[in-house]
Amino acid sequence: MSLVRAKKHLGQHFLTDKNIAEKTVNSLQQTDKYSQVLEVGPGMGILSDFLLQKKGLEVFMIDIDTESFQFLKKKYPEVGDRLINGDFLALNFKDVFPAKLGIIGNFPYNISSQILFKVLENRDKVVEVVGMFQKEVAERCTTKAGSKEYGILSVFLQAYYKVEYLFTVKAGVFNPPPKVLSAVIRLTRNETEKLDCDEKLFWQVVKAGFNQRRKTLRNALSSLINKEAMVAEPMLDLRAERLTVEDFVRLTNVIERTR
Repeated sequence: MSLVRAKKHLGQHFLTDKNIAEKTVNSLQQTDKYSQVLEVGPGMGILSDFLLQKKGLEVFMIDIDTESFQFLKKKYPEVGDRLINGDFLALNFKDVFPAKLGIIGNFPYNISSQILFKVLENRDKVVEVVGMFQKEVAERCTTKAGSKEYGILSVFLQAYYKVEYLFTVKAGVFNPPPKVLSAVIRLTRNETEKLDCDEKLFWQVVKAGFNQRRKTLRNALSSLINKEAMVAEPMLDLRAERLTVEDFVRLTNVIERTR
């Protein structure tokens, strides 16, 4: 079986270290809460080999690369129609997954933020995610309020998931090796079905705050707030990176009441 060549435009860096592949797959912990798992961008199947050994899990795979798809089709005939040649970002979860699921992958670094926002869009279904990301993105997801890396993605993910930095991965275990370090993180859905505020407004507040992160929230949120009613609100004198998820929820409620 001929090997698949990594394609730069798809951001492919194939993992070659089986120990790291096994460690990544074994990082899935919530398998009692779902019976289906989707692997994104399986490439040549180094994670799939271990994933398919896990009992009680129905494994789905999606790869946009037709060459990878053909390779995997021959390698894993037992997967059948659960192997999808398509774009994860365009996948309609409700059509494919009637129940809750887990997601795993060595994710293409050029669309990693889009992948995480896709997870957030489907947070009612996605119980757990274990993924390989660029180290910088992994740190952005897991960092807490007050750090320079803390941003929109940090707040949104931490609002709905417990986010854990699991381990760092060196460039030499990929083919071709990326120019950056990588890291595996785990997202575990928390008990929050809905935030204790107007969620649409919450998203607007967080985005507006970080889109002008050098400004205080009083200035960054000027289009959303009633300036006269919120003169004495101390949170508005801070920058967005100082606020925790809970602070953003409280601020959203204050803004809603005073509009």
